[in-house]
Amino acid sequence: MNRRMLPEWTEQWGVMLTWPHQGTDWSAWMGDVERTYAAIAREVTRRENLLVVAQDDAHANHIREIVSAASGDLQRLHVRYAKANDTWARDHGPVTVESGNGKRELLDFIFNGWGNKWAAEDDNAINRRLEEANFFAAPMTHVDLVMEGGALETDGLGTLMTTRHCLLSPERNPQLDEAAIEKELQQWLGADRVLWLDHGHLEGDDTDSHIDTLARFADPETIVYQACDDPKDSHYDDLQAMRAELEKFRTPAGKPYRLFALPWPRAQHDPMTGQRLPATYANFTIINGAVLAPSYDDPADNQARVVLNKAFPQHDIIMIDCRPIVRGFGSLHCITMQIPTGVVASGEQ
Repeated sequence: MNRRMLPEWTEQWGVMLTWPHQGTDWSAWMGDVERTYAAIAREVTRRENLLVVAQDDAHANHIREIVSAASGDLQRLHVRYAKANDTWARDHGPVTVESGNGKRELLDFIFNGWGNKWAAEDDNAINRRLEEANFFAAPMTHVDLVMEGGALETDGLGTLMTTRHCLLSPERNPQLDEAAIEKELQQWLGADRVLWLDHGHLEGDDTDSHIDTLARFADPETIVYQACDDPKDSHYDDLQAMRAELEKFRTPAGKPYRLFALPWPRAQHDPMTGQRLPATYANFTIINGAVLAPSYDDPADNQARVVLNKAFPQHDIIMIDCRPIVRGFGSLHCITMQIPTGVVASGEQ
């Protein structure tokens, strides 16, 4: 099949969230994290639909109460049940591709807890549970390949951007070398070419450098990336090296990409353990008519908004307090997965 991975700015039916529950790592600060989820739910349902994966009826009723209290639109809230180890929908949710005849397909890759770091058996089954519930109209293909959505950035035209540190991790697909991985990316995602980054690890990140924490396509000729301007910071050299890599990348037409540097937030640390957290402004989420961007109660928050306004001049830029989320070693994009139009069953519209 002539598949092509759809870029995030494709018109969306909605966004998928797997809602936190007491069996997840969020339990110690559940109230804070649910306020962030509620803010996301409010902004999404103002513009499109929201699919929430819940654990049971009591959990679903709790979620509806929280979303309603946050002024979310319950008419656009769709709740389905599936057991979940955790809530990182970007990495266990389905990836949408389109074939040459315009038909859309959902790909269910294997999710193994970012290289067998964490239990993920339930998360890995969520897409199958949604398929069994007849939530989707588009066919779902179960792919025998470990892959996470946060590791993939596409321009929608055949260029895919990712990191070697993640995709070549021996705990994901140890039988595949770089050439074999590229072949898989071509087959399943229509990647005519792959832009590989070798630099950009963030302290506290346990995904092995997901691209969505580092550099993102804003359109086929524009990349927004996380910069560091503090020579005393431990990230400075590596992020400077990443910027040099981005400057060498070329569009399919041979032109340099238009690059937008995001400001560097102050170091964030877990209040209990003191561990540094992977705070990044690159972990934004594109929805219909808006970009939801993480904020960290930091002086750089407003500058991040300014940069994103320049990169997305047709979108509203909405900052979401993600301090509770970054305590889980991710941010806003990591907990969301977009669902394009044309893949959901007609009864869910």
